Amino acid sequence: MNQVQIKVSVSQQLNDLLQSKAARLGVPITQLVKHLIIKDVEEEEYPTFQASERTEKRTKKALEEYDKAVTVENIPEFFKNL
Repeated sequence: MNQVQIKVSVSQQLNDLLQSKAARLGVPITQLVKHLIIKDVEEEEYPTFQASERTEKRTKKALEEYDKAVTVENIPEFFKNL
């Protein structure tokens, strides 16, 4: 799984509260923040979007023509010869 680093600035007061709670739980503050984020979004569904009619038609056509596909080893040469 790829990791992404997020930098978040918080007030000194919020930092103190987070540090205090993390210390009471005996965990690093980063683990506490990850836990809080996960608990907040765990019920969320990953967003999906309906493709446009145009995109669906083009996709269907591309899949129908899949067997006509060619492998291009040298892309610059291929486009040069078009």
